[in-house]
Amino acid sequence: MNAGELRALAVALKSKALSLGFSQVGVSRPNLAADERHLVDWLAQNYHGEMDWMARHPGRRSRPHELIPGTLRIISVTLNYWPREAAPAEALLETPEQGYISRYALGRDYHRIMRPRLATLGRWLLASTSARHPAPRPADDADASRTRPMRPFVDSAPLLERALGRDAGLGFIGKHTNLIHPEEGSWFFIGELLTDLPLPTDPPFAGQHCGTCQACIDICPTQAIVAPYQLDARRCISYLTIEYDGIIPEPLRRPIGNRIFGCDDCQLVCPWNRHAQPSLEPDLGPRHGLDAPTLETLWSWDESRFLARTEGSPLRRMGYQNFRRNLAVALGNGLRERSGSQDAKSQAWVQRVRVALQDARPGASAVLAPHIDWALAH
Repeated sequence: MNAGELRALAVALKSKALSLGFSQVGVSRPNLAADERHLVDWLAQNYHGEMDWMARHPGRRSRPHELIPGTLRIISVTLNYWPREAAPAEALLETPEQGYISRYALGRDYHRIMRPRLATLGRWLLASTSARHPAPRPADDADASRTRPMRPFVDSAPLLERALGRDAGLGFIGKHTNLIHPEEGSWFFIGELLTDLPLPTDPPFAGQHCGTCQACIDICPTQAIVAPYQLDARRCISYLTIEYDGIIPEPLRRPIGNRIFGCDDCQLVCPWNRHAQPSLEPDLGPRHGLDAPTLETLWSWDESRFLARTEGSPLRRMGYQNFRRNLAVALGNGLRERSGSQDAKSQAWVQRVRVALQDARPGASAVLAPHIDWALAH
């Protein structure tokens, strides 16, 4: 294809992506040498904790052309997820009897929404080029799609997604390490389509736009943002409640508060999110009242109820044992907040919670037991 055809194709591609419901789309080259050095330094400081998969083939994360040979361009897309109808996040975080779930996880698993759309976009792109310039079929004629790299990814491959999004003009990386667009905020998912088409690229989002603001650093409950653009995942509540399978260090339990899956504090406080666009996706809206659940109700769930209520949800990722562990921490923090209250309703809540925790202590797993003991000590 000549340069004019490629420019026209890029315009049509972006129109198609937006028609599929994506919020933004941009194109970049697979050139992330500076970001690779940043990743290597981050791993050297062991900031990835027990996420061993982050340390496997770190060079490949910054070299998409090694992940999928023949890759010349990365098409990056975003999808807004801020739930318009969810209970107010800030008020929920100040209500010890309720549990806080990161706003991205209230509805359907975003992988199930984005990946099929990216695959559709890839098929459209393949059809748009193959009709005019057919690629040779493979020898076994088994899969014509293998003749041209056109792979969709949503958190499913070793890629530096935020850096690729920045290079595609979709935003800048903030001090909390999230991608921010001045007109979209940061409440969005990121996905990629790798292709061998030499499409015209978009200008990278130049510069840093946080200025002197460090609201995200100051608000972080566990001081996980150890310096601008440096996140120690071992202290991050999202890591501790989702990725980490062990016993949460005692000094970090109190700051977790009532957060039982993830943490949004750094985004909630970010001034750029005053411009955040709410999601238009019904499937990303709250399910089962999980935008403002009571801790007592969640603690009463057995594993079958947990599996039923989290079917097709990102919450499945933490598993039932970590779900109970996180709830025990949140209940312990709630007991600390309410134990001294003279309010009859609060006293009744404290009594019910203590009984529920005590009833669960016999037979509790080696991971859950110390968290229940810690909660009851309050």
